[in-house]
Order: sequence, then C-alpha cells, then structure tokens
Amino acid sequence: MNIELVRAQVADAQKIWSMQKEAFDELFKKYQDFDTNPANESLEKVKYRLEQDDTYYYFIRINDEVIGAVRVVDKNDSSIKKISPIFILPKFQNNGYGQFAMKSVEEIHGEHGWELATVLQESRDCYFYKKMGYSRTGAQTIINEKMTIVGYAK
Repeated sequence: MNIELVRAQVADAQKIWSMQKEAFDELFKKYQDFDTNPANESLEKVKYRLEQDDTYYYFIRINDEVIGAVRVVDKNDSSIKKISPIFILPKFQNNGYGQFAMKSVEEIHGEHGWELATVLQESRDCYFYKKMGYSRTGAQTIINEKMTIVGYAK
C-alpha cells in the first residue's frame, strides 16, 4: 500500500470542499454548529484559503485514491503553525491514516510550534491529538449548549 501527502492547488477547491462536507457531516448533525463546522463552510471560503500564501492543503492519498486532506497554516517565520482542518473520509477512518498525515506534515513543516482545536465532547479526537504529542492549552470556546472547542499545542 502506498500512502502519501500530495499538495493541493486552488483548482482542487471543489474536491476539498466536497470531501470536507462529507467528512464533517456527522459532527454537524450531532452538534448543529453552523458557524465553525467545516461541513457548513462555503466553497468560496475553501478557495480563499487555498489562495493564501501561508496555507498548504495536502490530499491524503492511498494508492492514487484521495481519502482525506489536511490544511496547514505556516508563515515560515518561526511563528506558530496551525492545522485546521484535518479529515479522513468516514469509510477510511480508524486505519491510522490520520496519524500518517500528522507525522507527515510535521516532517514537512517541523515537529514543534503547532496549534489546533477540536471538539471537547469528541473524546476519541482528544485522545488522538494527545497520542500525537499535543497537550491541552486551556483555550476553550463554548459554541453552543452541546459543544465546546478546546485548544491543543505541541
């Protein structure tokens, strides 16, 4: 099996947008988060991010099939780097592909100086980031009565 990260381009915006809608749909339905859930983002927002000089989108690909993506914000100036979002399509989840993607972006952009955010109520996601070496920062935003976003750093 050949798994790799492949840099996405602005022309890939539609594909990324469609995939992230599918990947985050379950969380969107569960938490009804209209403001921050990637499933509710517009295609224009994805295009805008792809056009930013400090944004790097990577497709996560297995044997030439795209199974997810990760966005890295890296200003290349020793400031904090961010991951937002990272996703694996539902039928490919729980196979270690997220771990591969996280390790790969750290190989490309450096192992330290990272921030990300996730849903506090999603213990599996919180465990995943802890397993990847991230620690809770204390940053916390209540989105609604069902959902709180928490920060992690490495």
